[in-house]
Amino acid sequence: MRTQLFIDNNDVAASNGNTFERRNSISNEVVTTAAAATVEDARRAVESAAAAFQSWSKTGPTERRSILLKAADILDAKTPQFIEVMAEEVGASALWAGFNVFLAAGLFREAAGMTTQIQGETIPTDKPNTLSMTVRQPVGVILSIVPWNGPVILAARAIAYPIACGNTVLFRASELSPKTHILIAEALREAGLPSGVLNVITNAPDDASTIVDALIEHPAVRRINFTGSTRVGRIIAEKAARQLKRCLLELGGKSPLVVLDDADIDAAVNAAVFGSFLYQGQICMSTERIVVDERVADEFVRKFAARAKELSAGDPRSNSACIVGPMINKSSGARLNGLLDDAIAKGAKVVAGGSANGSVMPATIVDCVKPDMQIYDEETFGPITTVVRAKDADDAVRIANDTAYGLSSGVFGRDVTRALGIAMRMQAGSVHVNGSTVQNEAQAPYGGTKASGYGRFDGRAVIDEFTELKWITIEPADQPYPF
Repeated sequence: MRTQLFIDNNDVAASNGNTFERRNSISNEVVTTAAAATVEDARRAVESAAAAFQSWSKTGPTERRSILLKAADILDAKTPQFIEVMAEEVGASALWAGFNVFLAAGLFREAAGMTTQIQGETIPTDKPNTLSMTVRQPVGVILSIVPWNGPVILAARAIAYPIACGNTVLFRASELSPKTHILIAEALREAGLPSGVLNVITNAPDDASTIVDALIEHPAVRRINFTGSTRVGRIIAEKAARQLKRCLLELGGKSPLVVLDDADIDAAVNAAVFGSFLYQGQICMSTERIVVDERVADEFVRKFAARAKELSAGDPRSNSACIVGPMINKSSGARLNGLLDDAIAKGAKVVAGGSANGSVMPATIVDCVKPDMQIYDEETFGPITTVVRAKDADDAVRIANDTAYGLSSGVFGRDVTRALGIAMRMQAGSVHVNGSTVQNEAQAPYGGTKASGYGRFDGRAVIDEFTELKWITIEPADQPYPF
């Protein structure tokens, strides 16, 4: 597969002709050769978006809605192509790839409906014969940066919402999923999105910092949204702050699932299996900490381990039924083996799975995890989860909150009033009572607290992220002034 830069609705080579390669994490075969943008290419893409903003910002909601709805249908139709490309580039199963496209198409439709919900309000005023009101206006060029792990849904929200609000987008695709991300741009072009409203650049990994710096510094870029690691999010926030530019950051997580003593254990196990091992645990809201009341811990762990051992594993390119595929690269396996060895040396027990072999690792559960183990609070981002045993409900809340992160979480208990009380005490952007930590709906606000970032994607909350609120008054010209 080969990809070019996507500027002014055209596929163009990098200005110096350079390319970079994306290799499959199991075979090491080259699967995508992508254009490696220069700083000049990045600036050209921003300037194209800035020029397109002059007309796109003036379009009515019906035009924006029509294009977004057409793009949703085109994305749906491209599902088989996304499944094929994501298996090659990011080791995704057909389930995860198809789920990505399904969610992305739904998000485009939600964004289409949002075009008529961008509203201001009238404000009471003490000035006679005066109208005081607010309006929301698009802000300009939005810089959107997303990772490879949920490449379709994460790109969709970083593109569709700004466009629905009348902005234009410079999308910096992940160097690990360039073809997947270009497919989304192609869908929007097919839907009739005008030239320059969306521009996409890809860059070689070694050039990422230089190019992102140039984009953040460009005066036409007015806001930045970034999904990725907390480490990189901090860097972007600091650079944006120097330019006085607002960010929306959705960063790392160590999502806890609390299992109370009155929980439906089989239901909790179902949620834990899904949340821990969907897409090899390489999802920001994957269930990485299962906090179980010690009175039901033995039963939960026994059933959870049995289910994990049944999960099919392999290469999604040759095994369409596999659930646990390869991790994004071999270095992930080495990193997880280090965390596993440290936990075992300090008394943890492996009750399912085991060490990684390169990028391949079975569904792994580590029981009896304690705070002195690195895996207790370090994000794993792989097919491995931990069980921490709690003395009671209060201790479970303490453990669940004993992390730098605060993205997603869940709590299981038959007494829903009690479980709701626990949910209110958990420090996370979302809490699901009797549900998995891995959940997303385009109409519900999603984002984190603490080291998991700030701001919200999805729902009406996203309108504030991608519009400016302006106060306007209409006053009698002959009004008196005190001097």
